[in-house]
Amino acid sequence: MNRLVRALLGLFAAPRVNMREDYERVRRLQRQLAARPVPRYRILDRQIMSADGSHQIPVRVFRPRERRREDVLLFFHGGGWVTGDIESYTPACTTMAELTGCVVASVDYRLAPEHPFPAGLEDCVRATRLLLDEPGRAEIADPGRLVLVGDSAGGNLAAAVSLLLREEGHPGARRQILLYPVTHWDHDPRTSPFASVRAHGEGYRLTNTEIQDYMDLYAPDPAQRCDRLISPLMADDLSGQPATLLITAELDLLCDEGEDYGRALAAAGNEVRVHRVGGALHGFIALPRFARPLREAYEVINAFLDETADTAGAGA
Repeated sequence: MNRLVRALLGLFAAPRVNMREDYERVRRLQRQLAARPVPRYRILDRQIMSADGSHQIPVRVFRPRERRREDVLLFFHGGGWVTGDIESYTPACTTMAELTGCVVASVDYRLAPEHPFPAGLEDCVRATRLLLDEPGRAEIADPGRLVLVGDSAGGNLAAAVSLLLREEGHPGARRQILLYPVTHWDHDPRTSPFASVRAHGEGYRLTNTEIQDYMDLYAPDPAQRCDRLISPLMADDLSGQPATLLITAELDLLCDEGEDYGRALAAAGNEVRVHRVGGALHGFIALPRFARPLREAYEVINAFLDETADTAGAGA
């Protein structure tokens, strides 16, 4: 990449903040930037009770104007397990509903540092299990029509949900779409096994320092971070996972670890498609719908949904 292109892309880098101290300010800014316009789609807010009855888990349902697929996309948002919510991701979810023709259900899981690991994961597991066990709640007849989707930390949560349900003997979702997911604990350029951490860890949308701050807030105990439910690449057994579409961004420090996870899933005998969006930065799912990386990603997502629809609907 030449210096001019690198400089231009650097203009899209997120403002440098001390995430450990400023996460609440970042949350407020995200909500302000995503201030909801007059909705073009029917948006319904629902509540799911946590497994222990201690709290409600908000879920926002987005219905497209034209429903072209029976699938329901259960979405876990990004934000490093610390920022992001159903408000700040409303624009991205309305785009997702329009461009896929699917109902999208966005889960407002608990955030760190107020609720560190495994609180957010527990909320995502609860929502997934409930909709798989009672698909009528999502207005689908076949649980195979429920597709897990997550971006960044949300992709990490989707992968962890699938691992945990398999370990518990639950059939789990049959398909998952992981967008530039976190799959490993080490993002220090001095020690990381991934070249993309060193190549793209400064000056772009997500930096080494930011993701390490997120990890510190989500999993304060360093010994926890190698757990397969925080770092899915560390799992000893990746068999029995859903058919997976894994999409990475070329200029994202998470690119290599995401693609390594795709290869590890395939090596364990799972059906996997890996697609790298060239020239894309981390977080492109939130771009305007005319943006090339977003359009390319949804072309791949729609193809995956179509190609796996018969298998998912048949109860395989």
